[in-house]
Amino acid sequence: MGTIKKSTFHFLNQLKSNNNREWFQEHKDTFDKEYVSVISFADSALEELTKHDMIETVSGKKSVYRIYRDIRFSKDKTPYKTFFSGYFRRATNLLRGGYYFHIEPGNCFVAGGFWNPNSEDLLRIRKEISIDSSELKIILNDSNFIKNFGELKGNRLKTVPRGFDINHKDLHLLQLKQYLVVKKISDEDVLKENFYLKVNETFAQMRPLFNYMSEVLTTDENGVSIY
Repeated sequence: MGTIKKSTFHFLNQLKSNNNREWFQEHKDTFDKEYVSVISFADSALEELTKHDMIETVSGKKSVYRIYRDIRFSKDKTPYKTFFSGYFRRATNLLRGGYYFHIEPGNCFVAGGFWNPNSEDLLRIRKEISIDSSELKIILNDSNFIKNFGELKGNRLKTVPRGFDINHKDLHLLQLKQYLVVKKISDEDVLKENFYLKVNETFAQMRPLFNYMSEVLTTDENGVSIY
């Protein structure tokens, strides 16, 4: 089964200190080796994930992001990411949300949720919360959720969303523009042979939130399916 190796961390640390095309081309063989290793890990994680969820992503290779940065509109012109990461999207219109892993020395984490909901989905989520947040709060206040993720994370508005009450008791939830969960993982745990199983356990802990959001985003305000 796929594991993350010390050599992967070593390569990423070197890349961070030598983030230029010349160095990367000289060490392209090393990158290719570590990239294959990460794909193997992603394959193992995906195999476990598909045992309990329907996933659109068809392979570990399809899930792993390119290491090349898009620098067209960035002030930071370093050409390469200094981490490996991947994303598994849930399948069909009825299952919303996705699972993310991030491998970076000193900054490894597993995350998931709704990174960039479109304006229609965001409005639907906010309306549901404004009408009745009790079901969502049960999920957020669950001891397992708090143990794994602490609280919902994401960028938020500094003001009140248009059309909503400034005095609403759940304004802190309505201001969110993203609905994310994040669990930090130590480098030591990432290097363990069963890391892909631990990742999958964390993914499974996200499901109550995903199920709630999927129900909201596939029904209208009266609870009637839109599909």
